[in-house]
Amino acid sequence: MVKRIGTSRRKTRHLFRKNYRSRGKLSVVRYLQEFSIGDKVALTLEPSVHEGMYFRRFHGRIGTVIGKRGSCYEVEIRDGKKKKIVITHPVHLKKV
Repeated sequence: MVKRIGTSRRKTRHLFRKNYRSRGKLSVVRYLQEFSIGDKVALTLEPSVHEGMYFRRFHGRIGTVIGKRGSCYEVEIRDGKKKKIVITHPVHLKKV
């Protein structure tokens, strides 16, 4: 088999690009936002923060918060017919 070269961020130049109006320093409120279990959240990746990133396939999905693991949250999403758990930092989440 062919060995894949690169990391989970390969081929994401256009997918993770920010709008030119939203560039600049991030607000601290995005880092410190809290979610409770059962909240609906959208996975919107913040490309300037590399900690707690999820895989690019889940970008733009909507899921429910099912728990907290350290400073990150466990979000359950559907990938086809399967349910998957994504562990991500709150800076990459947006309440729906």
